[in-house]
Amino acid sequence: MRKITAGLFVSVDGVVADPQDWHFPYFNDQMGAAVTAQLGTADTLLLGRVTYDSFAGAWPEREAAGGDDAGMAKALGDARKLVVSRQNLEFIWRNSEVLKGDLLEAVTALKNEPGGDIAMSGSVSIVRQLLEAGLLDELHLLVHPIVVGKGERLFEDRDATLPLRLLSSETFTTGVLHLVYTKDEAAPTGDYETAKVSLKADD
Repeated sequence: MRKITAGLFVSVDGVVADPQDWHFPYFNDQMGAAVTAQLGTADTLLLGRVTYDSFAGAWPEREAAGGDDAGMAKALGDARKLVVSRQNLEFIWRNSEVLKGDLLEAVTALKNEPGGDIAMSGSVSIVRQLLEAGLLDELHLLVHPIVVGKGERLFEDRDATLPLRLLSSETFTTGVLHLVYTKDEAAPTGDYETAKVSLKADD
């Protein structure tokens, strides 16, 4: 079964909106390697309409310009791009198509197709739905040491908790934390009565 990963830039107060306004001072070789490993090596991209429009408005030009980021631009251009949208769209970026049908059913079928990893970037509402449904294998959070203070946050208010399991962590020299989570299907349980034993002072 194919693996789906999602990568998000997030502030320490949970904001994911408009990262172009606050995350670039923290972008270094370590972050570049992490982004390339998660996004640049996948053969399929799964994107929401807003994220796709942002990518399509920038990466083809970067590929044509042949600058330092042309390699990443080519990798993204060569990947199959599936866009989650209820509209019939006309695409100018190669290898792009609409993901048809119910989101969860279509993604389940996609995971069962032959192929390599499926990567997501941004597309927060879709990330939430796939994580909740257990279809997202890895949630890569690049947590920046900055308080943005306003804007859409990664998780909205919800009626129930969503336990996550930490798969790996790395601290970059900039102070950015690269945390990789998956949904925890066997989350721990307990209450204060079981927790207070850890509060005992040394005799």
